[in-house]
Formats: sequence, structure tokens, C-alpha cells
Amino acid sequence: MKKVLMLLAVGLVSVSFASQQLAQQKGCMACHDMKAKKVGPSYADIAKRYAGKADAVDYLAGKIKKGGAGVWGSVPMPPQNVTDAEAKQLAQWILSVK
Repeated sequence: MKKVLMLLAVGLVSVSFASQQLAQQKGCMACHDMKAKKVGPSYADIAKRYAGKADAVDYLAGKIKKGGAGVWGSVPMPPQNVTDAEAKQLAQWILSVK
């Protein structure tokens, strides 16, 4: 059982790192930071706002793909050049940020 939990934990760290790497590759970090507000809200603030909401992954993935304005202030977020799978991966990762 310990081996299974350890492998699961290693897998989760790898997925988390891979998603942060994707955020860096896609330029997300230019406007967002892990814990501090930049042009847009921090990932920690986004995760906190949407914690526990059943549709959070799909909602955030849609915002990543289509962009939006007015939720976090007056600065709009333009649509991002990501696939549906990448948007979902990024949304899941953002929601995991503490």
C-alpha cells in the first residue's frame, strides 16, 4: 500500500510540474503568478475562488480558450492559443494551486 501511495504522489508531482511547464510554454506566466497578482490574478487566488465548484474545470478551460473580461477587473484576458486538452490540463492544475 505504501508503494502505491508513493507512486501516486510521484505521479501527482509530475503532472503538477508538467502543467506549470505548460503554463510557462504558453506564456501564461507573463500575466499570472503562482501567489501574487500581476496583470491578472494569481493562480492561488483563482483556485481559492473556484474551489469546490463542480463546473470549475470546464469553466476555467473555457475562459482560457475564449478569454474574458470583468471577472477580475477591467483588464481583459485575450483568448489563448491552446488545444481543448491543454486548456483543461491548465484549468485542473490551476485549481490544484494552494
